[in-house]
Amino acid sequence: MRFVDEATIHVEAGKGGDGVAHFRREKFIPRGGPDGGDGGDGGSVWLVADENLNTLVDFRYRRTHRAENGENGKGRQMYGRKGEDLRVRVPVGTRVRDDDTGEDIGELLVHGQALLVAKGGRHGIGNLHFKSSTNRAPRQFTRGKPGEQRALHLELILLADVGLLGMPNAGKSSLIARISSARPKIADYPFTTLYPNLGVVRVDDERSFVVADVPGLIEGAAEGAGLGVQFLKHLARTRLLLHLVDIAPPDPDADVAGDVRRIVTELGKFGGDLAQRERWLVLNKVDLVDEEDLAARRERLVATLGWAGPVHCVSAVTGEGTQALVYDLMRRLEAVRAEAQAAPAVAGSEPWHPVSE
Repeated sequence: MRFVDEATIHVEAGKGGDGVAHFRREKFIPRGGPDGGDGGDGGSVWLVADENLNTLVDFRYRRTHRAENGENGKGRQMYGRKGEDLRVRVPVGTRVRDDDTGEDIGELLVHGQALLVAKGGRHGIGNLHFKSSTNRAPRQFTRGKPGEQRALHLELILLADVGLLGMPNAGKSSLIARISSARPKIADYPFTTLYPNLGVVRVDDERSFVVADVPGLIEGAAEGAGLGVQFLKHLARTRLLLHLVDIAPPDPDADVAGDVRRIVTELGKFGGDLAQRERWLVLNKVDLVDEEDLAARRERLVATLGWAGPVHCVSAVTGEGTQALVYDLMRRLEAVRAEAQAAPAVAGSEPWHPVSE
């Protein structure tokens, strides 16, 4: 299935049913009076998060979504039936914005969460409600109101605990394939990864976390160079970033520290707090250098960068060091989750969920 993370759709809520002007007509009951019923409300359009979906590709082919109109009222005080609501399934992690005004409508971050995006039109009123002591035979009634219509921009932002970033061919796809059940394309040329991959890393029967792999970044990615700018947003909801570095590049004169700084610069240009997100340095392809040379390269890189955070040395091909990395990540994520649960709620600190059922 093709990965699509953006789509524009048109939603139309149902029109409210019209009220009716009607009078009671029965044998032996002259002048029965008004008995016109109200119409039914129009159906509304809801977006519902579904964890079984992982792409917005369906919306590329079906762009218009309409809820049912309300039924018109009838005589004998019979009210029209309410129009059925339309529930449109979207992947968990979908952000919704009004395409015309740019207004943020909300986000769907939990399976089953529902977001009202177009409210159905209100029903019309029958002449039953217009009778009074001075108006015994009212002929007034009102028509139903039209439902809301909106153009919506849907943007899927993957939900992951850990994000992988690095230059092309740093070994991100190989690492996610090693530590999880994900099977991304792996090859010996740049930009092998053309769309994000998610992998579930299972530490034991009860503990696991999700890793996101995005296409490699190059200088100028925040301005559109390469493929990374399209997918940097998928790192926005991660708790921790793993910065993969090829510690044994084909070119012995390669500026490894410079590559690390260039990616940090792109994170800062992209916006948000990505540049300040907790980040670990992961030196990959250690199987290509001997221990003494590895120690020298690591020390030189850490000193050049002034790095004070965690550093892991791994080989995604042989698996060396990956188990220790996974266990350290799990412990850190558990600590972060515990801190988040213990911290007092601060107004405005959580994502906005304007309407939920």
